[in-house]
Parts: sequence; structure tokens; C-alpha cells
Amino acid sequence: MRFAVTERDTALAEAAAEVLAKRAGAEQIRAGWPGGRTESVDAVWRTLAGVGVTGALVPESADGCGLDENALPPLMETLGRSGLPVPAAESVAVGAPLLAAAGAPQLPAVLGGSALLTVSLTPDAPVPFAARADLIAVPRGDGLRLYTRAEMETEPVDSIDGSRRLARVHAPSDGGLLLAEGPDELAVAYRRGVLATAALLVGLAGRMLELTVAHVRERHQFGVPVGSFQAVKHALADVELAVRFARPAVLAAGWAQAAGDPETAVRTSMAKILASEAARQAARTAIQCHGAMGYTTEYDLHLYAKRAWALAADWGGPTEHREFVAQRLGLAGTSDCTGEEAAM
Repeated sequence: MRFAVTERDTALAEAAAEVLAKRAGAEQIRAGWPGGRTESVDAVWRTLAGVGVTGALVPESADGCGLDENALPPLMETLGRSGLPVPAAESVAVGAPLLAAAGAPQLPAVLGGSALLTVSLTPDAPVPFAARADLIAVPRGDGLRLYTRAEMETEPVDSIDGSRRLARVHAPSDGGLLLAEGPDELAVAYRRGVLATAALLVGLAGRMLELTVAHVRERHQFGVPVGSFQAVKHALADVELAVRFARPAVLAAGWAQAAGDPETAVRTSMAKILASEAARQAARTAIQCHGAMGYTTEYDLHLYAKRAWALAADWGGPTEHREFVAQRLGLAGTSDCTGEEAAM
């Protein structure tokens, strides 16, 4: 089967890319870290909302774009490449469609970008961007409920990527707006979150590869560009292959979700596995190829590497998704946690 992204599904990603090229850079990424001025990040997010990003999966009848999951891979890859510190997967892929389905009165503010929405489907786990989000959806009982910041307590949690603004939340057992209930609805929301995160990782991997290729072309050693060394060429070629293998897997997962394919869950897990591995390999190779400067947190490369490390473990790490695929194939118990994954 051949997968190709239609013009309809790429239009929103192209519009977002134009905004990001003009208004989002390393300065905005650093602004998302604790102590930074998030006003510039919020301004970019509102502009993206203005071109329809936040309403990608929201029906046109609810003032959204009316797209399906096929539009998520190109859009999220574009957002991932930018490194903009916003809850893209949580808001665009998961939260906004649920608000629309529930007829939530908060939807217009989310679609306009004036209210920042984040979501977690893992009970009692730190919630990304909960330290600064206006609206937070978390599991309560057998459903997912939406709360405002004023309705819950938040406790900031350190993260390898500080711009994710992790926090533990303490929401009341009652109250909140019910967004999804039952295993089927929650499974759809979870798979969308996994798909979007996988696409973000592909974008991050591509961005780190671009930065590294540019660096090894300019950096000279022994009178020649570092990129002329065979070991560097091979390492970067391996990253390129990993990204090229991951991207179609993410596209396939998007198609499967939109089409209701029986193997949607497996395709989605495979996309997350390959995208996580590609991003981790890109980060590791990029840091090595940059030499000593690659290990300094002040260097822009680390903004993307830290995001990749965090997202690779989010919405189910590679080990968790391998175990799921192994179970579906009747190979349960064959997946081992690597040292790198254990360290996350």
C-alpha cells in the first residue's frame, strides 16, 4: 500500500509552517522554560489558532476545520520541527475534539488560542503544561473530566524538558465537565495522542538532523569539513534512514485511525516506536557530531534534544508499545527495556 498526503491534509500544515517560520525560533522555545516570558509563546499560539491549527479535528459545525486524523501527521511534524513549547498533541489531537463532542462552552476560547488546554489520560501522573494551562482534563473515575485551573491544585514537577511545565494535579472527585467515558471513547482519544506525539518526534528528529548537517558542513578539522569524515557521514545517514522509516509509519497510523482500520492500535504503536527511536537516535548523533558544544545546555540543539527525550517517553514509551505489539502477535514477554529507556 502506498501512502501519500493529500493537498487538503497538508494545507493546514503549510499555513502553520509560514507562521512558525516568521515568529517561532529558539527565543520562543527558551521563553517556555521556567522563568521565561511565555507571552511570546502565547502570541504565536494565538496566531496558529487563527489559521485553524487548534480546530484541526473539530467539526466545521463547531467552527473547526473538519479534518480527520490524516491531517495530524503533517501538522504535528511541522509543529515538532519548530520546537514551540505548547501542548500541541494534548490540545489539538485530543482535547479540542473532545470539547466539541461534549458541547463544552470553553471550546471557543480554545479554538481562538486565548485558553491553553492540556490533557492527560494517565491517572495520577504529572500532566504536561499543567503548570501554566488554563484548562486541564484528567481521568476521574471511568471518564475524562475537564477542570479550570481555579478548580484544582497544581504541584510543579521537574522535567528533562523544562518547557513542558509538568505538574501533578489534585482535582476534586466531583465536578468538572465529562468529556469522555468508557474504554472505547478513551481508547480513541489515547490513540490520537500517541499519533500526534509520534509525528512531533518525527519533526524534532528532522530538525536536529538539519542542524547537524549544517554544522558539519561549516565546522573544519584538520583543514577539511567535519562532514567529510566517513564516520560522520554514516552516522547521519543512519539518522536519515530512521526518519524515513518512521514518517510513513506515522502516516499509516493516521490513515488507520481515520479509516477505522482493524489494526489501528498496532499501527499506532508501531508509529510511536519508530518515531521515538528515530528522535532518540537523532539527538544522540547530533550531540556527538557537534563535539563538546553539543553537550552544553546553552546551545540551541539541546532545546530540541530534551524535547525529543521527553516525548519519546510520553504517551507510552517504546517498551510499552513493543509489549502491546508483541501481545497482539502472540509474542508477549519478548520485549526488554533498554538501558536508555530505563534511564528515562
